[in-house]
Amino acid sequence: MAHPKRKISKQRRDKRRTHYKASTPQIGTDSTTGEAHLYHRAHWHEGKLFYRGQILIDATETE
Repeated sequence: MAHPKRKISKQRRDKRRTHYKASTPQIGTDSTTGEAHLYHRAHWHEGKLFYRGQILIDATETE
């Protein structure tokens, strides 16, 4: 019958289980546009790609 050779401590077990705690995504509000978006993600607003309040891509100028 298979069994572990050494006991895994409670601290080591709990450290492994910490990665499963994020159940709902974090939502932030952009300071420039007021749009709700996921943290650490760029988002489109009126043809412009915003990240951390700055414009990365302006698709309205190319049209």
